[in-house]
Amino acid sequence: MTRTDDPPADGGPPAITVEVCLDQSAWSTHLAEETLAGLRDDPPWIPPVWFYDETGSALFDEITRLEEYYPTAAERQILTEHAAEIAEVTGMETLAELGAGTSEKTALLLDAGEAAGTLVRFAPFDCSEEVLRQAAAQIAGARPSLTVHAVVGDFNEHLGALPMDGVCVLAFLGSTIGNMDPPQRKGFLAEVAATLDADDWFLLGTDLAKSEDELLPAYDDSAGVTARFNLNALSVINSELLADFDLDAFTHRALWDHHESRIEMQLVARTDQTVRVSALEGAEVSLAEGDHIRTEISTKFTPSQVHRELSDAGMLVEHTWFDDRERFMVTLARRA
Repeated sequence: MTRTDDPPADGGPPAITVEVCLDQSAWSTHLAEETLAGLRDDPPWIPPVWFYDETGSALFDEITRLEEYYPTAAERQILTEHAAEIAEVTGMETLAELGAGTSEKTALLLDAGEAAGTLVRFAPFDCSEEVLRQAAAQIAGARPSLTVHAVVGDFNEHLGALPMDGVCVLAFLGSTIGNMDPPQRKGFLAEVAATLDADDWFLLGTDLAKSEDELLPAYDDSAGVTARFNLNALSVINSELLADFDLDAFTHRALWDHHESRIEMQLVARTDQTVRVSALEGAEVSLAEGDHIRTEISTKFTPSQVHRELSDAGMLVEHTWFDDRERFMVTLARRA
């Protein structure tokens, strides 16, 4: 299903275009089925999409401002120092961003593109129509000279719907790629490469491997904000899938998996319990005390690994930038 908002008929300013490629009913069914499969796995897991209701989004915004959570500040430093260079090197006419485009980091790239005199279009992409409409309205209100064309879709199916006219920079920031396991990353990067034209660019943010002493506090802060964020996912599942998770029966845990080079966020059962998820065929999940549900993975990369995975997908790295403590990397690549 594709639905596109109509432009105004009164000759007024151009409307924000929101192209809806995602059938929300089918998407909801997909998430329910994926959640059921995850809860029946051993050990069980849930898709991280359940983090981001209104409460979860506000908690994550709070997390990004914590002293322990370095990735946002490190990536912002890189873009503050190099956004103008990125705009100059690419000559970007379209900035397409995977994820809602309302953040300060997005603004840095938009500022640079406008200052260079080349940027004419912003194309945010997300699975949430509500989030995208808010993002598009905010950007369009602040930058009336830009055409804003948002796409509601799924990374795995609808990247081709992005309007990538002229020279396009496709940005995937925040090290969100670290939430994918290796097969998922391989498929995603191959799809990105297939989407790029010869003069397009891919801008990727990745968190780098570092000491466990620095990594763990970023996912288990002293104020307990991340713990509330993690537990909120169960509250969302209770609401959306008619589950009866008792949030007081779980505790937050962050672990460093050295072999996989990733942080795992988990919810650990405090007691033996059985949880019923009424909307998922009345599924029941039995957990013993100490069992856990995995809620997120966050892979930490080496520069050579990022280069290799991009190369394997058919992309050539042109530039890499680091923050001053080399905790985070932003990579600019193009189709090989």
